[in-house]
Amino acid sequence: MGKWGAWCLVLAACAAAATRPRYGGTLRVELREAVQAPDPPQTGPGMADLFGSFAITRWEAGHRAVFAADESAAGGRPFLDTVEIEMARSAREQLADLNLGRADIVQVGLGEVPRLQGGRRVWSSVPVRLVALAFGARVEDARVREALALAIDRDAIHRVLLQRQGEISGALLPQWLSGYAFLFPSSADLNRARGLSGGVAAPARALSLAVEDPALRSIADRIVLNARDAGLTVSVVPPGNSADVRLLESRISSADPVRALAALAAAVGLPEPARSDTPEALYAAERALLEGFRVIPLFHLPDVYLVSPRVKGAPGITPLGEWRFETLWVEGGRP
Repeated sequence: MGKWGAWCLVLAACAAAATRPRYGGTLRVELREAVQAPDPPQTGPGMADLFGSFAITRWEAGHRAVFAADESAAGGRPFLDTVEIEMARSAREQLADLNLGRADIVQVGLGEVPRLQGGRRVWSSVPVRLVALAFGARVEDARVREALALAIDRDAIHRVLLQRQGEISGALLPQWLSGYAFLFPSSADLNRARGLSGGVAAPARALSLAVEDPALRSIADRIVLNARDAGLTVSVVPPGNSADVRLLESRISSADPVRALAALAAAVGLPEPARSDTPEALYAAERALLEGFRVIPLFHLPDVYLVSPRVKGAPGITPLGEWRFETLWVEGGRP
């Protein structure tokens, strides 16, 4: 073998060593939300997904969680030693920490990917979060509910506020799960909205809107403007049971569309859907739920994370947004 062949073998060996998983190291994750529960969450995507491969060693509600590798994990010991999770981090703090190497994975908020990405890798789930409006019992006139549904300019919100993140939808189930979401109308019709609201007495055209997640506030403010153009007066109020309408987010936790529809219906206050043994029956069940405009679906959004170059291994989230950190490792971990 000549010198060139030997040199190629050396380079190949170095490349393999550089990409081979190494035991050790700490993965630092930063989240926007603050989980205030007295104990770490045992269900739902996120920290609950670490149980089984990691063991919780520290829990500071709303601030910090630390997980250590479980040496006897059923799937084998994770490559990482620990996973440290910081909560309630702002976009500015996250970007600074990512740039300075103090964070490896950061959760990205609505429409922030183009501004924060900067050439970094992006991990994104399929659209698994439904953003919708849910009316309370006090709003009895279906014309008011339909007028608000027709007034909302989803396209403008999606383009400007969400930076085209996720999908516009008039359905509870996303297109990837049901295959028929495109059949539910989602376009604004301001003329029809004005016609509907014009036939309603002024007191009934005034609505209070509660925003359950502060991250959705910008969407709520745009809805207020859209509603005004349709002859409705919408005022944003603190979250509470007395609001006429709630702007909420509900997560799709199952890849089974029948189960997912039932769970979403319960989450937004709709009755249990009819039995669905076929795609046609599922579509009919969802259409029945949305008749009367008690709930107005708006968008389906993904979970999105920015990832430091030093994080190695397969994407750390599944299509449903579940964390899979057991096969990740970080550069600089001990050999």
